[in-house]
Amino acid sequence: MLSKNMSRSEIERELKGKGDFVQIDYLTRFIAQKPPVHEKKFAFTKLIEIYEAKKMFSDVAKIYSNLAILATSQQERVDCLVKETKSYIRGGNFDEADSIMRKAMDEVTIIKKADIYEDIKNFYRKQAETYEKESKRNHSVKVYEKMLGMKISDAERKEIKEKLLDLYEKLGKFRESSIINHRKFS
Repeated sequence: MLSKNMSRSEIERELKGKGDFVQIDYLTRFIAQKPPVHEKKFAFTKLIEIYEAKKMFSDVAKIYSNLAILATSQQERVDCLVKETKSYIRGGNFDEADSIMRKAMDEVTIIKKADIYEDIKNFYRKQAETYEKESKRNHSVKVYEKMLGMKISDAERKEIKEKLLDLYEKLGKFRESSIINHRKFS
């Protein structure tokens, strides 16, 4: 069992060989003991590794939210908020991702806002492409549809519509396909 006075190496030694859910339990109890901030951040980082391996992205996002609270600089806080946004995107929770992205953008200059928006937009694109490669077409469609509602260039909009048209046809969504086709040529 972990105690709040343990060092990182002691924590790792105690966790070694334990199953993922036992490690989660140990780390969660350790965090509840209110250890020093640097040890708490370490525990959160270990939890992120476990949750990402298990594809538990909502839990990863919540941990990044906690890390943002513990951040010692504005840049560190913004980085955690961006990672939280990306975790919500990976988990398919786009509304929460938008909310956190706005929170991150509220903390930076106009130039940085554009950088964050571009980073998140590119992450959506990469996530959609990952879903396509994994043959998760419905997930890919949801991401591309989300991207159509974002501020994107006409060229990006055209490219996304073409990808959606192809995905709709593969999924047998002929009504959606005809809507995209109609908009494409009108």
